Parts: sequence; C-alpha cells; structure tokens
Amino acid sequence: MSAQDDGWVLTDLGPGGLPPTEAPNPASQGIDAKSALEIVRQIHAEDLRAFEAVGSALGSIAELAEDVHEAFRRGGRLIYFGAGTSGRLGVLDASECLPTFGVGPDRVLGFIAGGERALRSPVEGAEDSADGGAEAVRAAQVGGSDVVCGIAASGTTPYVWGALREARSRGALAALVTCNPGWAKLEGASCVSRAVVLDVGPEILAGSTRMKAGTATKLVLNMLTTTAMIRWGKVHDNLMVDLTPVNRKLKRRAVGLVTRIAGVDPARAVELLRATGGDVKAAIVMGGRGVSLESARSLLASSEGRLRQALGGPLRG
Repeated sequence: MSAQDDGWVLTDLGPGGLPPTEAPNPASQGIDAKSALEIVRQIHAEDLRAFEAVGSALGSIAELAEDVHEAFRRGGRLIYFGAGTSGRLGVLDASECLPTFGVGPDRVLGFIAGGERALRSPVEGAEDSADGGAEAVRAAQVGGSDVVCGIAASGTTPYVWGALREARSRGALAALVTCNPGWAKLEGASCVSRAVVLDVGPEILAGSTRMKAGTATKLVLNMLTTTAMIRWGKVHDNLMVDLTPVNRKLKRRAVGLVTRIAGVDPARAVELLRATGGDVKAAIVMGGRGVSLESARSLLASSEGRLRQALGGPLRG
C-alpha cells in the first residue's frame, strides 16, 4: 500500500467534511468529570433525539416498507449490507424474521463486512473495501426482484457503497439507511433509489454510532420488516400467526393462537396443530371453518396467505 492510499489521507469525507456522527457533541463536553447519574441523564437526553429523528422520517420508512412488501410479493428478498454496528443490526433483524414471521431463511438476509467473525469482533479494513461489498452482492445472486438496503450511520462506508452500486447494476432497488443528512452529496449517491435519513446529530461519544445512531437504526429496521410482513399477510390483528413453533414457548403460543382465533379449546388446538405439522394458519382455518387440511390450505392459497380473508366464511361456533 502506498503512502497515498494507506488510510491516513482523508479522501472520502465529501463536501461536508466529517459526517455528523464523527463530530464532537457540545452537549457532552466534560462528561468524563460527571457522576454516574449525570452521565446516564445525559445519555438519556441524547437518546430521545433518536426517537425524534425516526419520527421525522416516517414517510420515507413507509415508502421503503411498501417497496419491500412488493418485493416479497414478487418472490424477491430484502438484503441488508453494513459494517460494524450497522452490519450487526442488519444481521439481527434478518435473523429474527424466520421465527417471528415463518419466512424462509433466504427471504431476509444480512451481510456484514468481514463476515460472521465480524459479528463478535472487528475485522480490520473490511469496511473500507468497496470490492468486498460488491462481491457479497454477487455471492448473494442479487437480482431485479430484490431490495438491497445499505446501512451506514456515517453514510460514507465503502463496503456499503460497493454493495449498493453492484445491486443497482443488477436491477435491484438500492436503499440507504443513514444518519448523515449530507449523504446525497457523496460520490455515487445517484445509485440510491430510496433513502431513510435519521438526523440524530453528533453522538455523546464522538463517533460511537452504537449509541443513538444505532438506536435509531434499530427502530427503523423493526418498522421496516414488521410493516412489510403485516402488509404481506403475516399478521392477523396484532398476532404473529405465521410464527414457526420451534420451541416450547412458541408451541404454547401457537396453541393459544389457534384457541383464540378459531374458537376451539386447547386440546382441540393441539390436535389441529399436530395435523398440520405446526402450521398455525392452516390449523386456525381448519378449526374456525370446520374444513379439511386440504381445504384450509386451498383457502389460504386463494387469499395469498391472508388469514382474515381465509376466515371470510361463517365461523363455526
């Protein structure tokens, strides 16, 4: 590596200089001389800005959630790319979708610069590789039906930008979740079709984006996948009817769902769940409408998996 590209030359700052997440926060100056109570009060006051920032971005979050919903309907995927805290949050959100909504393991994916090892410890230089992001997109075989969401609190992460550019070249919708209001001035920003901008301001510890930037990002990812899944029919009322009952807690929850929605007693709910192999929706339709498993699955297929429509006939009771 030459002296010109050894990482010490600040060539990626863009027109605005340091991103907001790297700037010193005047409100927390002298924090090292404060008591524990004063420190936690200061952190709490700053964390409230995360919620305010998300509130100001609800319109763009809803638009991206609808994009993801449409991708799911077309058989596409939501794929997150990030580094450090941002990458870990994407992997976390993706991993929760399978048990919560019963989707396949490839429907929502999370990639982090440096791979799985980076989930627990830093991998030096991984976030600085745009080629690494592009290669991860190629490895995921991203296509035109997918939504690729880059997560970059600073808005400047080369790994994320490499992924977004490659995704756009493959016809995918390229989206960005960032805490940098000036992201659109950066080189290559034209590849982004949808952006969620969270103006949280400087961190209480300059550059520590695991703080309010991370909090705001986690809130957005919660909203994004939950909204898309609700729109896709994975929820009935406010109940997770597409959960995968893989442990005792979730099996108890499944029995409760069938009992409550189908209007049967718990013993009958267990019978129905056993008959469906743990398919909660099919068990509910069987119990609620008094039909066979084959008919229940047919009703669900014709309603695109939406339980409310599948239960549209008169309930038995």
